[in-house]
Amino acid sequence: MDIDAANHAVKLISQSVVSTHTSDVISKAANGFGGMYSASMLGDGAVLVASTDGVGTKVELAARYDRWREIGMDLVNHCIGDIIVHGARPLFFLDYIAMPKLQPTKVAEIVDGMAEACRAARCALLGGEMAEMPGVYVEGALDVVGTIVGVAKRDELLPCMQKVKAGDVLIGVPSSGPHTNGYTLIRKLLDDAHTGSGTAHTGKGTIDTIDTSKLVEAALAPHRSYIPFVNFLSEVGVQPKALAHITGGGFFDNIPRVLPDDLGAQIRLGSWEVPELFRVLVSLADMDDSEAFRVWNMGIGLVAVVSETDVEALTAHECTAHECNVIGSIVKLADSAELTGAADSADSTCAANITDIAERTGAADSAMQVQQVNLIGSWKDDR
Repeated sequence: MDIDAANHAVKLISQSVVSTHTSDVISKAANGFGGMYSASMLGDGAVLVASTDGVGTKVELAARYDRWREIGMDLVNHCIGDIIVHGARPLFFLDYIAMPKLQPTKVAEIVDGMAEACRAARCALLGGEMAEMPGVYVEGALDVVGTIVGVAKRDELLPCMQKVKAGDVLIGVPSSGPHTNGYTLIRKLLDDAHTGSGTAHTGKGTIDTIDTSKLVEAALAPHRSYIPFVNFLSEVGVQPKALAHITGGGFFDNIPRVLPDDLGAQIRLGSWEVPELFRVLVSLADMDDSEAFRVWNMGIGLVAVVSETDVEALTAHECTAHECNVIGSIVKLADSAELTGAADSADSTCAANITDIAERTGAADSAMQVQQVNLIGSWKDDR
């Protein structure tokens, strides 16, 4: 470790870190051994919700164009998305940045992006770690990982599977791009397009000369924060029954994580406009829908399950301000009698099935997940 470089990096990031501190942060210095956060606000029934994630191979694309601030924002907003879908609000965030040789200005740019996203979310950037690891990372490589901790009320935990029923409506909230998923394939496709090895048909005509610079800008757009949309739901009195963050695995793997086994999601393709980046990527990869909607979010980064009566309230309060659309509905699966594990608890609180959620998340059978999501219609129009 270059100790002088590490000290310089700490000095560069100190102001960004401190700018995120709330009154609950006890450790005010940016160079302590550990971050301290007051738990005085945690009352009876409070539940801590935590998540750890990275941004995958998007860091390699960012390295090509020296775009590190966006990576910091990606990291925070992705982690935020993974806890707000459980009804939690973020408290604090911790990061880990590793590279073969410490570059203080690069670290500072990443942390600046993290701090911007943390301030917007009223989340304290409580601490982190910088690692210089020659021999482990090749020259020019870099990795970032973040951990977020939030708090929720036990009786307001999501998803509330006992309340989800056939006829409920799916509200889709746009993504800002691929977010942090599918970038190994994206980088290959952009490389192929840059060398002119292929053309793409987007539904709006054939692209003989692809503007890769425009595609790169779209691919590097930072992960959207869904806190404003969740706050909007609360402001208009709509309590979602479930929220699904559309991350790795797309529609097919993420929506079933918040549904009882006897219910499925019917997605109406064409109910939102798939952004141009996805149109080009799907064409270049020659993908069918079953693969495209599992690799990428295809323009929808968050899906809310709400009752049919709530749709009127959302429309009346200008849900369009958040660009959200009705993208489908919950349906009864025809062969639900053969499925096991359906939510049948008499307990009406959302917390009743939290153990079941933990067992299902990340471990659900893939065949059942695909069965639970049905795509109807087409998004490949000629507008």
